[in-house]
Amino acid sequence: MTIRPALCLIVGVAFFNSHPAGAQQVTKQDVPGAINFTRLETTVACGGATKPEAVPEIKKLGFASIINLRQPAEPGADIDAEAAAAKTADIRFFNIPFNGQSPDPAVADKFLDTITAPGNAPAYIHCAAGNRAAAMWLIKRLVVDQWDTDRATQEARALGMTSTTLQQFAVSYAQSHKR
Repeated sequence: MTIRPALCLIVGVAFFNSHPAGAQQVTKQDVPGAINFTRLETTVACGGATKPEAVPEIKKLGFASIINLRQPAEPGADIDAEAAAAKTADIRFFNIPFNGQSPDPAVADKFLDTITAPGNAPAYIHCAAGNRAAAMWLIKRLVVDQWDTDRATQEARALGMTSTTLQQFAVSYAQSHKR
Protein backbone atom coordinates (compact mmCIF):
# COMPACT_ATOMS: atom_id res chain seq x y z
CA MET A 1 0.00 0.00 0.00
CA THR A 2 1.40 3.42 -0.95
CA ILE A 3 0.81 6.28 1.42
CA ARG A 4 0.17 9.42 -0.57
CA PRO A 5 0.97 12.74 1.09
CA ALA A 6 -2.00 14.98 1.58
CA LEU A 7 -1.65 18.56 0.47
CA CYS A 8 -4.08 21.12 1.72
CA LEU A 9 -4.08 24.70 0.57
CA ILE A 10 -5.70 27.62 2.22
CA VAL A 11 -5.68 30.78 0.06
CA GLY A 12 -7.51 33.98 0.87
CA VAL A 13 -7.56 37.62 1.68
CA ALA A 14 -6.42 38.23 5.26
CA PHE A 15 -3.70 36.08 6.85
CA PHE A 16 -3.90 37.28 10.41
CA ASN A 17 -7.41 38.72 10.64
CA SER A 18 -9.53 36.18 8.76
CA HIS A 19 -11.94 34.38 11.09
CA PRO A 20 -14.29 32.16 9.08
CA ALA A 21 -17.19 30.53 10.87
CA GLY A 22 -15.70 27.02 10.76
CA ALA A 23 -14.22 24.54 8.34
CA GLN A 24 -14.00 25.96 4.88
CA GLN A 25 -15.03 24.68 1.45
CA VAL A 26 -12.50 22.16 0.12
CA THR A 27 -11.62 21.83 -3.57
CA LYS A 28 -9.10 19.52 -5.25
CA GLN A 29 -6.49 20.89 -7.66
CA ASP A 30 -3.79 19.24 -9.80
CA VAL A 31 -0.28 20.50 -9.01
CA PRO A 32 2.69 18.79 -10.68
CA GLY A 33 4.88 17.13 -8.04
CA ALA A 34 2.20 17.29 -5.35
CA ILE A 35 -0.34 14.60 -4.55
CA ASN A 36 -3.81 15.25 -3.10
CA PHE A 37 -3.51 19.03 -3.33
CA THR A 38 -6.55 20.46 -1.57
CA ARG A 39 -7.41 24.16 -1.47
CA LEU A 40 -9.11 25.97 1.38
CA GLU A 41 -9.49 29.74 1.80
CA THR A 42 -6.79 31.68 3.72
CA THR A 43 -3.12 32.39 3.02
CA VAL A 44 -1.35 29.21 4.02
CA ALA A 45 -0.94 25.78 2.53
CA CYS A 46 -0.28 22.64 4.55
CA GLY A 47 0.93 19.49 2.92
CA GLY A 48 2.91 16.32 2.97
CA ALA A 49 6.09 15.23 1.22
CA THR A 50 6.99 17.73 -1.46
CA LYS A 51 9.48 17.08 -4.22
CA PRO A 52 11.92 19.84 -5.22
CA GLU A 53 10.29 19.94 -8.67
CA ALA A 54 7.04 21.15 -7.06
CA VAL A 55 8.72 24.29 -5.69
CA PRO A 56 8.39 26.41 -8.88
CA GLU A 57 4.64 25.67 -9.00
CA ILE A 58 4.31 26.62 -5.33
CA LYS A 59 6.01 29.92 -6.17
CA LYS A 60 3.64 30.42 -9.14
CA LEU A 61 0.70 29.94 -6.77
CA GLY A 62 1.88 33.04 -4.93
CA PHE A 63 3.62 31.66 -1.88
CA ALA A 64 6.40 33.77 -0.35
CA SER A 65 7.95 31.02 1.74
CA ILE A 66 8.19 27.29 2.36
CA ILE A 67 8.42 25.94 5.91
CA ASN A 68 9.65 22.35 5.88
CA LEU A 69 9.06 20.54 9.19
CA ARG A 70 10.83 17.33 8.17
CA GLN A 71 13.87 16.06 10.02
CA PRO A 72 16.97 15.61 7.83
CA ALA A 73 17.24 11.87 8.65
CA GLU A 74 13.65 11.06 7.59
CA PRO A 75 13.44 8.68 4.62
CA GLY A 76 12.86 10.72 1.47
CA ALA A 77 13.54 14.08 3.10
CA ASP A 78 15.90 15.83 0.70
CA ILE A 79 16.05 19.15 2.49
CA ASP A 80 19.15 20.37 0.64
CA ALA A 81 17.56 19.77 -2.78
CA GLU A 82 14.34 21.49 -1.71
CA ALA A 83 16.31 24.45 -0.31
CA ALA A 84 18.24 24.69 -3.61
CA ALA A 85 14.99 24.57 -5.61
CA ALA A 86 13.56 27.32 -3.38
CA LYS A 87 16.62 29.49 -3.96
CA THR A 88 16.33 28.98 -7.72
CA ALA A 89 12.60 29.81 -7.61
CA ASP A 90 13.26 32.88 -5.42
CA ILE A 91 11.05 31.70 -2.55
CA ARG A 92 12.12 31.82 1.10
CA PHE A 93 12.90 28.42 2.62
CA PHE A 94 12.98 27.41 6.28
CA ASN A 95 13.70 23.98 7.73
CA ILE A 96 12.30 23.66 11.25
CA PRO A 97 12.72 19.95 12.11
CA PHE A 98 9.75 18.76 14.16
CA ASN A 99 9.64 15.32 15.79
CA GLY A 100 5.98 14.32 15.96
CA GLN A 101 6.77 11.49 18.40
CA SER A 102 8.43 13.87 20.86
CA PRO A 103 7.07 17.37 20.20
CA ASP A 104 9.23 20.21 21.50
CA PRO A 105 7.75 23.59 22.49
CA ALA A 106 10.95 25.30 21.27
CA VAL A 107 10.13 24.09 17.75
CA ALA A 108 6.64 25.60 18.02
CA ASP A 109 8.21 28.87 19.21
CA LYS A 110 10.50 28.94 16.17
CA PHE A 111 7.59 28.06 13.86
CA LEU A 112 5.43 30.90 15.21
CA ASP A 113 8.31 33.36 14.87
CA THR A 114 8.80 32.25 11.26
CA ILE A 115 5.14 32.15 10.18
CA THR A 116 4.47 35.62 11.63
CA ALA A 117 7.65 37.32 10.37
CA PRO A 118 7.11 40.04 7.76
CA GLY A 119 7.53 38.80 4.20
CA ASN A 120 6.95 35.11 4.95
CA ALA A 121 3.23 35.09 4.14
CA PRO A 122 1.69 33.40 2.38
CA ALA A 123 3.55 30.28 3.49
CA TYR A 124 3.51 26.67 2.35
CA ILE A 125 4.04 24.42 5.40
CA HIS A 126 4.83 20.74 4.96
CA CYS A 127 6.18 17.59 6.56
CA ALA A 128 6.00 13.99 5.32
CA ALA A 129 2.22 13.43 5.39
CA GLY A 130 0.69 16.74 6.50
CA ASN A 131 0.03 15.74 10.11
CA ARG A 132 2.80 17.82 11.72
CA ALA A 133 2.15 20.74 9.35
CA ALA A 134 -1.54 20.82 10.32
CA ALA A 135 -0.62 20.60 14.03
CA MET A 136 1.67 23.62 13.70
CA TRP A 137 -1.10 25.48 11.87
CA LEU A 138 -3.41 24.58 14.78
CA ILE A 139 -0.92 26.20 17.15
CA LYS A 140 -0.83 29.32 14.98
CA ARG A 141 -4.64 29.53 14.94
CA LEU A 142 -4.86 29.12 18.72
CA VAL A 143 -1.97 31.38 19.79
CA VAL A 144 -1.80 34.09 17.12
CA ASP A 145 -5.33 34.22 15.69
CA GLN A 146 -6.91 33.34 19.07
CA TRP A 147 -9.44 30.95 17.55
CA ASP A 148 -11.39 28.72 19.91
CA THR A 149 -10.08 25.16 20.22
CA ASP A 150 -13.00 23.39 18.51
CA ARG A 151 -12.92 25.63 15.45
CA ALA A 152 -9.13 25.52 15.10
CA THR A 153 -9.05 21.74 15.59
CA GLN A 154 -11.74 21.24 12.95
CA GLU A 155 -9.65 23.18 10.45
CA ALA A 156 -6.46 21.32 11.41
CA ARG A 157 -8.19 17.98 10.87
CA ALA A 158 -9.34 19.15 7.43
CA LEU A 159 -5.69 19.96 6.71
CA GLY A 160 -4.52 16.47 7.63
CA MET A 161 -3.95 16.36 11.37
CA THR A 162 -4.73 12.82 12.51
CA SER A 163 -2.58 12.46 15.64
CA THR A 164 -4.29 12.92 18.98
CA THR A 165 -0.81 13.30 20.52
CA LEU A 166 -0.06 16.27 18.27
CA GLN A 167 -3.50 17.74 18.89
CA GLN A 168 -2.94 17.51 22.66
CA PHE A 169 0.53 19.03 22.27
CA ALA A 170 -0.87 21.94 20.25
CA VAL A 171 -3.66 22.70 22.71
CA SER A 172 -1.35 22.43 25.73
CA TYR A 173 1.24 24.63 24.02
CA ALA A 174 -1.40 27.25 23.22
CA GLN A 175 -2.67 27.28 26.80
CA SER A 176 0.82 27.94 28.20
CA HIS A 177 2.21 30.23 25.45
CA LYS A 178 0.11 33.34 25.01
CA ARG A 179 1.22 36.07 22.59
